[in-house]
Amino acid sequence: MADLPGLTIAAAREGLRSGAIDAVELTEACLSAAEASAPLNAFTALTADLARGQARAAAARLGAGDAPDLCGIPLGIKDLFCVEGVRSQAGSTILSDFAPPYESSVTRRLWDAGAVCIGKLNMDEFAMGSSNETSCYGPAVSPWRRAGDNRGLTPGGSSGGSAAAVAGDLVLGATGTDTGGSIRQPAAFTGIVGVKPTYGRCSRWGIVAFASSLDQAGPMTKSVRDAAIMLRAMAGHDPKDSTSADLPVPDFEAALSGDVRGKRIGIPTEYRVEGMPPEIEALWHRGAEMLRDAGAETVDISLPHTKYALPAYYVIAPAEASSNLARYDGVRYGRRAKIAAGDGITRLYERTRAEGFGAEVKRRVMIGTYVLSAGYYDAYYLRAQKVRTLIKRDFETVFAQGIDAILTPATPSAAFAIGEMADADPVQMYLNDVFTVTVNLAGLPGASVPAGVDARGLPLGLQVIGRPWEEAEMLNIAFAIEGAAGFAAKPEKWW
Repeated sequence: MADLPGLTIAAAREGLRSGAIDAVELTEACLSAAEASAPLNAFTALTADLARGQARAAAARLGAGDAPDLCGIPLGIKDLFCVEGVRSQAGSTILSDFAPPYESSVTRRLWDAGAVCIGKLNMDEFAMGSSNETSCYGPAVSPWRRAGDNRGLTPGGSSGGSAAAVAGDLVLGATGTDTGGSIRQPAAFTGIVGVKPTYGRCSRWGIVAFASSLDQAGPMTKSVRDAAIMLRAMAGHDPKDSTSADLPVPDFEAALSGDVRGKRIGIPTEYRVEGMPPEIEALWHRGAEMLRDAGAETVDISLPHTKYALPAYYVIAPAEASSNLARYDGVRYGRRAKIAAGDGITRLYERTRAEGFGAEVKRRVMIGTYVLSAGYYDAYYLRAQKVRTLIKRDFETVFAQGIDAILTPATPSAAFAIGEMADADPVQMYLNDVFTVTVNLAGLPGASVPAGVDARGLPLGLQVIGRPWEEAEMLNIAFAIEGAAGFAAKPEKWW
C-alpha cells in the first residue's frame, strides 16, 4: 500500500485492524504529504509531535484489541475547532497566537476514538466566506485544475482547507463547520463528501462561534461510508452545550444498505433558479433518474418561501456574528493594538478591531449591528426570524406529506478561480449559498455527494436533505447516489 494517504477511512480501518497497516507508518505518510503540500496552503499548522504521540497510542490500542472505528486514522481539523495547546486562530488576525487551554467537545470525541491530529486547516475568517479568500493565512487552493487552465481554483469556503486536504489526499478525513453551506459547498467544489448534521447533533462547545443558531460541525471525507463512520464518533449529547440534543447516536454506517426502494424523494420547484447552468440542471435530472432506477419515487414539491432564504440568512447570520464577535476587544485574549498614552478604552477597542478583523468580517459585523439597532430591529431582524419560521414550516409540511428526503443541486456552479470574484458585488458571492442556506435556517441535515464533472473536468455535487435527526436515512440515500454515479475522478497532482 504505497499511497497510504489516498486510502479511505474504511479501508485504512480494515488494514489497521488486520495488521496490514501500521498506525505510526500511516501517520508519517500523511505528515509527509502535508509537508509537501505548501502550494495548496491547506494547513495553518502541522501538529507532528501530537500526531506521533497519538499514533503510538493508537498502535498500542490496536495491538491490545481495543480498536474503535477511528483508531489510528489521521485527520485534519478546521482552524475553528479549539485543540488544546495548538494555535487556533479561526483564520483571523485578531486571534493571533491564541492557543486554547481546552479541547473542543468534537475533537475530544475524535481523540477518544483513537483519531490522529495531523494539523489545523485553513478557512475563511471566522467562517465568513464561500471561497477561503478571507483567511488571514491567504487562500487555500483546490487540488483541481480546469482542463487547459493552470489558474488556481478555490476549494470553496469556509471549510476550504478541509476540502483541499481531503481531496488532495493529505489526510483521510477532516472536520468542517456549516453555517450556510460551508461543508457542503466546498465538498461539491472538490469532489468529496460533506455532511451537515441536524442542528444539535454535534456539540458546538469549543468551536469559535459565527452564528450560534446556525453553526453545526460535520465530517468531510472521501466517501459516504467514511462520513458515516466519522459522524458517529463526532456526534453525541454534551452537557456543556445547551443546544446539544440528548438523543442516542445511531450506527450510521450500519444503515448503508443502498436500498431506497419505496422512498419518496422530493424535487423542489423553487430550486430551479433563473440562470442555472445547463450542466447543473442536467446533473440534477440525472440524480433523480438514478434514484428512480434504484426503486425510489421522485415527487415534485413546493417550498414556497425558499426565495426569501438568502435575504433572511444574511440578516440573521450577521446579527448573531456582531454579537458573538463583540468579545474580541483586545482586553482578554488575542491581538491587542498599541495605543497612545492617554487614549481610553474605546480607542483600544477601535484600533484592535480595525487591525484584527478583515474586510468581510467588518462588513458582516456592521450589517449585523445595523439590523439589531433601535428602530431597525423589527424591520429587519424580527422579520427575518419570522421568515425563518415559514421556511422551517415549508419543510415540515412536505415531510408530513410522506417525503423521505429532498434532492437538489449542491452549488449553482463548479469551482471558480481564485480572484475571479474579487470585483463582484458581495451579493454575487453570497449566491453560492443559494441551495444550502435553507437547510441551516430549518436546522435540517444535508449531505453533498460528488456525482459528475462539468465540461472543464471539475467536480459537481448533488445535495440530499434529510428529515430532522434522520441522518442515517439521508446517508443511505446519498450512498445510493454515490454507487449509481460511480464518481471516481481525482485531481492530477501538480503541487
